[in-house]
Amino acid sequence: MKDMFKQPKGIFLSQLIILGVFSIAIIFVAVPSYLTGQWSWLELPRVPEIAQMRKIPTRELSFAGWNTVLQKKITLSNNHWSFQVIEKPNQEPVTVALMPQDYYQDSPQVEWVDLQGLENWQTDDYKTLKFSSEAGKKNSVTARWFQAWNKKTYAVVQWYAWPGGGHYSPTRWFLADQKAQLKGKRVPWIVVSIKIPMEPLGELEDIEPMAKSLAQTVQNTLEKQVFQVSQQK
Repeated sequence: MKDMFKQPKGIFLSQLIILGVFSIAIIFVAVPSYLTGQWSWLELPRVPEIAQMRKIPTRELSFAGWNTVLQKKITLSNNHWSFQVIEKPNQEPVTVALMPQDYYQDSPQVEWVDLQGLENWQTDDYKTLKFSSEAGKKNSVTARWFQAWNKKTYAVVQWYAWPGGGHYSPTRWFLADQKAQLKGKRVPWIVVSIKIPMEPLGELEDIEPMAKSLAQTVQNTLEKQVFQVSQQK
């Protein structure tokens, strides 16, 4: 179980920085709102994308360049996930697991733990993977990825996706959502976890181009097929 929480020094330092930014946000955004009686958390704006996101666990998404082998709904700790197995020629099937926000007051809660329990993984070699989305700026998504193994070995890429960006840290979503609330809007989110088969003694760097390309495809698919409401301005 100790590997579950193992993080590289770079990720730990970034989390400290994020925590500092979070504290500043509390001081300059939350506290003044509370003192003036305009406490946004008491009456959160609704999330227009909720109805669309609730369909994900029973819906087969179309990932460009990939064919779907299987899609099924799985419930973990009362959360509904979509597990979609996809493949392309000369490529082993990969699994894209998605868990959408189900209620406008829901916030990310490190759902990776439920997946790790289901898969019975041992994990190691945590890194970050940055990539861009079609609706966001350069490197607008920061995922974490690592090696995981049970009877087989995988590269796993995980992040919280939202319109135009994403991050593996729930705090980064919180800050984005607080900023959106100042404009009377919200930031919808979807948990993403991609499981890619790899050689038992392989290195993550060996499949980084493929992992980044697939992660971009998944992010872009969510923006086009699920987050359309946010993109219509």
